[in-house]
Amino acid sequence: MILTVVFWGLVVAAIASALVVIVHRNPIVSAMALAVNLVTIAWLFVLLDAKFMGLLQIIVYAGAIMVLILFVIMLLNLREEAKEHPIGSIQKWLAPAGAILFGGAIVWAILKQDYPMPAIAADYGTAFTVGRTLFANFYYPFEAISLLLVAAMVGAVILAKRKL
Repeated sequence: MILTVVFWGLVVAAIASALVVIVHRNPIVSAMALAVNLVTIAWLFVLLDAKFMGLLQIIVYAGAIMVLILFVIMLLNLREEAKEHPIGSIQKWLAPAGAILFGGAIVWAILKQDYPMPAIAADYGTAFTVGRTLFANFYYPFEAISLLLVAAMVGAVILAKRKL
């Protein structure tokens, strides 16, 4: 019973913080809401008994990636982008309609689910299985993402230097 209440509390917190990330105009507030979202997702991993995955979520995403995002936001000085921009009349109608359609599709898919959920393996989320999967199946994508992050940081520094 208590786990159900904690689960739904985390779900509400994750959805609310995700909405703040999308809706808020200030990029610093959006970045902080993203950090809250990543921590709530880490706690959801802990509830699934994947404590190692939850720890990785906090260390890698809520720690390193959020520091990188905040560094880039402060480096680029995004004051002008945070100002209110006029939106077109078609966007005022398409955005809510798309959100309602997407939400309806998710609810329909959940209600039409008629297959049993697969059993979770006993070693799910352990350091051994994550490491084996990461370095056996996803070694090259993992290295490509690290190079992409370095290139993004170098690009942000170049853009910031040009504005000075």
